[in-house]
Amino acid sequence: MIEIPSDLHPDLVPLAFLLGNWAGAGVADFPGAEKCNFGQEVTFSHDGRDFLEYVSHSWVLDAEGKQVKPLESESGYWRVDKDRKVEIVMVRDQGIVEVWYGELAKQKPQIDLVTDAVARTAASGPYSGGKRLYGYVNSDLMWVGEKATPDVELRPYMSAHLKKVVTPEQVAEMARGLGDLPDDGIAFFK
Repeated sequence: MIEIPSDLHPDLVPLAFLLGNWAGAGVADFPGAEKCNFGQEVTFSHDGRDFLEYVSHSWVLDAEGKQVKPLESESGYWRVDKDRKVEIVMVRDQGIVEVWYGELAKQKPQIDLVTDAVARTAASGPYSGGKRLYGYVNSDLMWVGEKATPDVELRPYMSAHLKKVVTPEQVAEMARGLGDLPDDGIAFFK
């Protein structure tokens, strides 16, 4: 279920499906890098202004699903205009700053993005641009990323399936709103 906070800036309502804390796993595979499974935590938040704040941390997972080492971190700001055009400014831990543009699909919570500008520090690896697709599917957030370098044409490199994380505070709030439940639990569904 998509909830729209009462203090969300009106321009951001089309992006409300992104709000919250998400966690899950995915696969990374790109020439010149080790193919791996990874874990990821993502947060989309707002403070009433006309943008969403985005923070993502990912890490390599071993065969048992335990964290081995950090993979990538990125943060940025997402905006959307009245024509459903999305713009993002993002910074990555590898020394890369990107400007992304895209748009929301019609009639479904899906965003297609492509880089418009890329700036790199001297320490960053080769990177020339990318594409991403984010979608809200059966209450989960799924995404796939493509990237290109001067030596590798645009190709998929990461994808993940994330689930909404419920915090202890959210559980307490839900419990306060339940009132008295029947003892057998079955009567609740009748």
